[in-house]
Amino acid sequence: MSWQGKNILVTGAGGFIGSHLAERLVREGAQVRAMVHYNALGKRGWLDFSPHVDQMEIFPGDICDRDSVNAAMKGIQVVFHLAALIAIPYSYQAPGSYVGTNVMGTLNVLQSSLGNEVDRVVHTSTSEVYGTAAYVPIDESHPLQAQSPYAASKIGADKIAESFHHSFGVPVVTVRPFNTYGPRQSNRAIVPTVITQCLGSDTVRVGNLHPTRDLNFIEDTVNGFLLAASEPEAVGVTINLGSGTEISIGGLVEMISRILGKQMNTIHEEERVRPEGSEVERLLADNSLARSLIKWESRVDLEAGLTETIRWYEANMELFRAAEYVV
Repeated sequence: MSWQGKNILVTGAGGFIGSHLAERLVREGAQVRAMVHYNALGKRGWLDFSPHVDQMEIFPGDICDRDSVNAAMKGIQVVFHLAALIAIPYSYQAPGSYVGTNVMGTLNVLQSSLGNEVDRVVHTSTSEVYGTAAYVPIDESHPLQAQSPYAASKIGADKIAESFHHSFGVPVVTVRPFNTYGPRQSNRAIVPTVITQCLGSDTVRVGNLHPTRDLNFIEDTVNGFLLAASEPEAVGVTINLGSGTEISIGGLVEMISRILGKQMNTIHEEERVRPEGSEVERLLADNSLARSLIKWESRVDLEAGLTETIRWYEANMELFRAAEYVV
């Protein structure tokens, strides 16, 4: 698809993935309406740091308010729906907020898409919906298992999206990224948590070291979103975006330490451990559907991606509280 002149809505455009996606769409020539969460300070999330922000239409609003979403949808051809509450630890404390934002917010997007007759809705899922792998690699037919309130809310959102496709013909495709990392990610996520601690001291405090993750650089994830939106045969389909490789948290600490040329002291902290039964022990994607259907694969090598990410955090450490555990 040529994005030149296309009218695009990105919900959650102030977030980590959303800001990168909105910028990429601007560079591709799209007319981007960036929906950011309204706040009294007028902050636009990571878009406040974007060189492309003046080339976007900034739309402050609330994904939980249907009128707000419907207004954002006017005249839109393609919707990229990324707005969500995503921090797993906070979902243990405020599960109702996750249902309200992730399930009801997605419902608002789908209803408004139906009413405004958009050409495509790209809905964002997460590999967390699979829970600990029952088998590997994890394909899109793998059972869904909610091991956190966050995961439960995303399963609910995915199923609402599925139902609107089957019931009302909404042209929705669901992309399911596996553990995206890169510049701008909050240090509540594991990669920036490790990087910022390594940059700030000689000690890394983490939870469990043995779980494995399938890590993907932000540039690859954004490519997956665009390809999923472009392929006609992707409508009604859920697509994993994962590298097909895995690394343990302990291995990640070792790799980042090696790139930095530092010897780190690793400390296990109980407050960083998920509740018993909630830890997702292993995530490893089967990306064969993505490769065959939308011609996507993860291209950025993990060490290369981490090196670029580290450089960004080195230049922006003042934005993070590296010593604190961020819920």
